[in-house]
Amino acid sequence: MPATPKPLHIGIVACSAEGAALCYRTICMEGAAIMGRHAHPEISLHNHCLSEYMQPIEHDDWEQVAALMLDSAEKLKLVGADFLISPDNTIHRAFAMVEKKSPLPWLHIAEVVAASAREHGYRKLALTGTKYTMEGPVYPEVLARLGIECVAPSPLDRGRIDQIIFDELVNGVFRSDSLGVVSTILSRMKSEGCDAVILGCTELPLLIGNETSPLPVLDSTRLLARAALRRATEGMIKS
Repeated sequence: MPATPKPLHIGIVACSAEGAALCYRTICMEGAAIMGRHAHPEISLHNHCLSEYMQPIEHDDWEQVAALMLDSAEKLKLVGADFLISPDNTIHRAFAMVEKKSPLPWLHIAEVVAASAREHGYRKLALTGTKYTMEGPVYPEVLARLGIECVAPSPLDRGRIDQIIFDELVNGVFRSDSLGVVSTILSRMKSEGCDAVILGCTELPLLIGNETSPLPVLDSTRLLARAALRRATEGMIKS
């Protein structure tokens, strides 16, 4: 009998801890559905500390962000990773620079989310995340290629969401009043015609989900993790 194909080794280029941990855990927990009980692909994660990313992000220095991502990519290649993901939407603003020089192929988080939106037939998406994601080009450009509209919250609401992310979520703090703030914002965007919301910060799914959101959610963290799991286990059959 032919040997069972070995799953590919997933490399995670992390930025903030909570989102990266959720992505890692999703791959581990859901791998069993494909590979069998307690099984999942080999995973390696490299993380520069968040402060090293925030300084260039705050100064709009995306070349330095790309340099940090590439440093992680090189280290993950050395330990045997076959392809890479980053469960951080903000740093995808540097993705084009990273992709040109990367030693390994990547999955792009916004492309994964966009594919799910198309599959579900969504046409107008609310975009949440850090201010760098909500005000940046990553999601609008990817979604426009599929004819899907992308709408950011108002400037005031963008500030509220960004503050919740950086003051609370990245530090593992999840408050019911902050859930209420985000839910109210999404209710407003639903009334403006949005038919789903992109949780475009990888910590947001730890605060709000389909059971609490006024809009159906596109959970960027778990969608990326599942795409990586599919990529790693292509051709495998559950034992």
